[in-house]
Amino acid sequence: MFKTITKFLVQNYFRLKRPMTLGVRIVAINSENKICLVKHTYTAGWHLPGGGVEKGETTLCAAMKEAREEAGLIIAPEDLKLVSIHANFANFKGDHVLVYHAKTWTSEPTNRAHEIAECRFFALNELPQDTTKGTLCRIKEALGQTIISPNW
Repeated sequence: MFKTITKFLVQNYFRLKRPMTLGVRIVAINSENKICLVKHTYTAGWHLPGGGVEKGETTLCAAMKEAREEAGLIIAPEDLKLVSIHANFANFKGDHVLVYHAKTWTSEPTNRAHEIAECRFFALNELPQDTTKGTLCRIKEALGQTIISPNW
């Protein structure tokens, strides 16, 4: 109940503060053909690492920052490639998300952001059952297995 109320208050604060929000997600597949996914403390399911773009921050910098904070992935700007841009209007009519593919990175042990409950690499053919629908679609798009949708 507390998480639901907190989520509602935070979302509405950002909606009032910023009529349009912009987020990033990162597709990072390692040499063992495993993809990095995170589980948040405030919402169900497994997701690609990522987060919001702050005022005065570029989407590229946000992607590098979120990858490091959520998954301990240190990615150089030249190793990120923009894959797609999506409208994510399910919860908020002004939300957009950019998906980047990380070609290479290094890892560091990290004290992950407080909102990350778990971070793991999964074989692409053995993704957890509670991987979100949007995440599954973005993975297929990044791998060229399906046409890129304009919607999340």
